[in-house]
Amino acid sequence: MSQDQPDEAQPPALRASDADRERVAGVLHRALSEGRITMTELEERLSAVYAAKTHAELAPVTADLPESTAHAPAPVPSAAVGHPLVGGTPGSTFSVAVMSGASRKGNWCVPSQHTSFAFWGGVDIDLRQATFAEQHVTITAVAIMGGIDIVVPDDIRVEVTGIGLMGGFDSTGDAQPNPDPHGPTVRINGFAFWGGVTVKRRPRTPPPDKHRMI
Repeated sequence: MSQDQPDEAQPPALRASDADRERVAGVLHRALSEGRITMTELEERLSAVYAAKTHAELAPVTADLPESTAHAPAPVPSAAVGHPLVGGTPGSTFSVAVMSGASRKGNWCVPSQHTSFAFWGGVDIDLRQATFAEQHVTITAVAIMGGIDIVVPDDIRVEVTGIGLMGGFDSTGDAQPNPDPHGPTVRINGFAFWGGVTVKRRPRTPPPDKHRMI
């Protein structure tokens, strides 16, 4: 059974949770990135998702999407590749802000695929103290009349391929030369429509010195 769809064994009238709505929103984001639905359809379906109160109201939103899209594989931690930043239990696969704000920062483990969505809201993602479940991870950032800021440490490989449509998908800052080939590579794709996605390279933030804090 998919983790991205409400439990079909549950009574249709069962109230949907925020997690249920976010999982269905994630299915729609992937469908958009695969070209299965248009931007207009995404907006319409997301409106239905966040207005839904029961599982029965969520089910039709992804009923016409193929199983390969609706059933995304669960992230699996990679084997050790000899780098301290690679490996571990994956963290959250979504960061969603709808007329609100969301953030992912501090000490967290980035999954192989993380989807960030901002609609009339803002998302802040900071990777300077993060580890990575896989050596190669992908962040799909979609900003519609909203903003997504992604801060990455300047000592890892970053590939930015997003598109701005009446909006911006920008990358700023300089990477260090010759990053460790065994270190993580972060691919950032997606698009911004009447909004902005900004990728900023910054020096790594060291973890807090516990001895100095005492």
